[in-house]
Amino acid sequence: MADDAKNVEQDIAAIFEEAASVATELAAMDDLRAAVAEVAALVIESIRAGGKVLLCGNGGSAADSQHIAAELSGRFEMERRGLPAVALTTDTSALTYIGNDYGFEAVFRRQVEALGRGGDILLVYSTSGNSTNCLRAVEQAGTMGVRTVALTGRAGGALAEAADIALKAPSDVTARIQECHGKIGHAICAVVERALCGDA
Repeated sequence: MADDAKNVEQDIAAIFEEAASVATELAAMDDLRAAVAEVAALVIESIRAGGKVLLCGNGGSAADSQHIAAELSGRFEMERRGLPAVALTTDTSALTYIGNDYGFEAVFRRQVEALGRGGDILLVYSTSGNSTNCLRAVEQAGTMGVRTVALTGRAGGALAEAADIALKAPSDVTARIQECHGKIGHAICAVVERALCGDA
């Protein structure tokens, strides 16, 4: 049992070390840092003009989209007014209705069509970069003047090509990609909140 416990601790240490290595690589990526700053500026511009942020993803990426929507509409680090952000992953009636009648590929596209307006921002989360329902949402947004941002893994996939801006985490491991997406999302929230808190 002692050997088993030691092996488990070694496995955990290896996971932590891998996560720290990826985080260090993320922090050193000048191009990514500039792209995240660009996204934050677009979000600030959109909200100041009366726009909103739409977010979507599947599975763990759905949770990431809901997390960042909550940070914006609730608060991140400062007391301020709520900022308009909607996760397209939370309305079970819409998801099941659209999925049943139009297919799962349409569950985000139809909501973008219904809720999006020119000048809004759509953030799509996909570790593979190839989630079809996210890709359809990006395509729909492009017809409406909604700016699109794809958060993906290193490969980028079809979403990195389709979106206006791609934020690629420096990993091919789903867990590490999602951890990077959390850091990127928090950075965007911090910059947006600091810029807009004076408008509260």
